[in-house]
Amino acid sequence: MLQNESSANRWQMPAEWSEHAATWMVWPHNQALWESGWGVTLPQVQEDFAGVANAIARFEPVMMVVDPSGVARAKALCGPNITLIEQPVNDSWFRDSGPSFVCHPQLGLAGVSWRFNAWGGKQVFDKDESVARRVLNGLGLDCFGTPLSNEGGAIHVDGEGTLITTESVLLNPNRNPGVTKAEMEEVFSRLLGVKKTIWLPGDPQYVTGDMTDGHVDGVCAFVRPGVVLVDATHDKSSVYAEVARENRRALELATDAKGRRFELIDLYEASEAVDTDAEVFCASYTNFYLCNGAVIMPAYGIEADNEAAKVLGGAFPGREIVPVRINHLAHGGGGVHCITQQQPAWPLKGINA
Repeated sequence: MLQNESSANRWQMPAEWSEHAATWMVWPHNQALWESGWGVTLPQVQEDFAGVANAIARFEPVMMVVDPSGVARAKALCGPNITLIEQPVNDSWFRDSGPSFVCHPQLGLAGVSWRFNAWGGKQVFDKDESVARRVLNGLGLDCFGTPLSNEGGAIHVDGEGTLITTESVLLNPNRNPGVTKAEMEEVFSRLLGVKKTIWLPGDPQYVTGDMTDGHVDGVCAFVRPGVVLVDATHDKSSVYAEVARENRRALELATDAKGRRFELIDLYEASEAVDTDAEVFCASYTNFYLCNGAVIMPAYGIEADNEAAKVLGGAFPGREIVPVRINHLAHGGGGVHCITQQQPAWPLKGINA
């Protein structure tokens, strides 16, 4: 649905490929959550997180929020370009609990604090619901609050007015009961500068068991305006295959804020890496992260990693492709994108005063 552009509202969420001042993450420390819920050890998960953080730190600063109980381990595994910031937290998915940064041509940088309720109340979130505001306060940035329950992993933007999200997340009664698409689109327009929201079905029957209920960052990712990488599977008979087909079909039928139809590039998931004993396992290569000059790619130690790297290399020819093993992190149902959040550099190129 197209939104009317207000001349008074010029806040905009930049695309992920815009230059970053830093990447934000949260250090995993909740042993009971990881080890009883997902069958991995906390030290293994911490090594995966450190691998991602240290890879990003080659290209830009990393700001790591650390619960006081996890500081010693974080210091041991994180390199010198990673700043540790002590804050009480419940969990480690900062894409979702952290702020979505926005920019204004005169007013600079600020952030949106969504109403975070741990993916519909699936776990304790008494500390995480305020972490976005605390981080923004620490940076001295304005914080825009909203009653809309949302997570950063539920939205992708192209920086030119287009946002992609999924119905299975934002229309889920566990997030926003009674709130209409039009009301949500008004929030995206006002806070993020969105002119058109594209709704994908996501995972309407919740066949994947994904805690997020079908976040868009496991479904697709922008390469640039008008071009989208789409999660695909070679296993055409799996329960996920129909989910993937329906999301792809929705993208095929859509046009963006500038009226363009999308060029779609299939990025096949890491099916061979899936631990069949796991409650849920993130095998999506579309859950990569763009930092300054690089693509931080989820990797699993299988041949499909090489194929995914070729596709990503073709999609992002000016960036270094950096695979990072996340086999233990993936047991939590998320990947590289789920644990990272970009802070745009300011002034932002491309936003006119």
